[in-house]
Amino acid sequence: MTLSYILLATFAGGALSILLAALLTVTVLGRLVKNLVSLSAGVLLGTALLHVLPEAFESHAAPHALFGTLLAGLLFFWLLEKAELYRHVHHHEGDGHDHHHAFDAQQAGRGGLSVLVGDGIHNFCDGVIIAAAFLADPALGWVTAAAVVAHEIPQEAGDYIVLLNAGFSRRKALLFNGLSGLAAVAGGVAGYFLVEPWADLLPFLLVVASSSFIYVAVADLLPQLQQRLSWRETLSQVTWLGAGLGLVLLARALLEGTHGHAH
Repeated sequence: MTLSYILLATFAGGALSILLAALLTVTVLGRLVKNLVSLSAGVLLGTALLHVLPEAFESHAAPHALFGTLLAGLLFFWLLEKAELYRHVHHHEGDGHDHHHAFDAQQAGRGGLSVLVGDGIHNFCDGVIIAAAFLADPALGWVTAAAVVAHEIPQEAGDYIVLLNAGFSRRKALLFNGLSGLAAVAGGVAGYFLVEPWADLLPFLLVVASSSFIYVAVADLLPQLQQRLSWRETLSQVTWLGAGLGLVLLARALLEGTHGHAH
């Protein structure tokens, strides 16, 4: 049953983002991505700091070792991004950041390969993270999966806009996004079979999951929200970010209620 949950959760992010991309125009999608970036920053930070890290620290693992893992995880994802293997594509022409003409073509790289490879690795990591969370606690798995999906949708939508502006057809851009989305399913399956025999490593994998969420939020999402904006746009950002945190707090309250009834 756990494997079924993992497959469903890892498939959901890619499927939802492709559905959105297929149904909406690039202009509407671009506007939506800006709001979803704020929302996903709140969801990722809230999930990491209020759900996943507390679960890891409630285990019998030594706190010093867990903090060391958190530090190593942050540095690992930073190095992956430097190697362009852990990409977060939310920037695109026409997103209000004054990108030069042909910026998207440059982002897409030769034949879109860098977008595909980078996203594939990112999504594979997300799949392993979701598997580890489900193996620790099914309720934690759903919260973690929701956080991944919240980030996956604006990321994949950003990729789609970049590929379209780089000259790809809608069908080819959707196909590329679909292929990178399948990497999350592969990561989930690999995580399920590799993590389960090593139960003692679960707290450390949960900390690595948190380091991924914190890194994406702090190094990628929040800096995008730091540009000078009107008070109305700033209020919108704060509202969407607050909504993300609110969703996480609501999920936590519901889960605690469920656990209370179970006991």
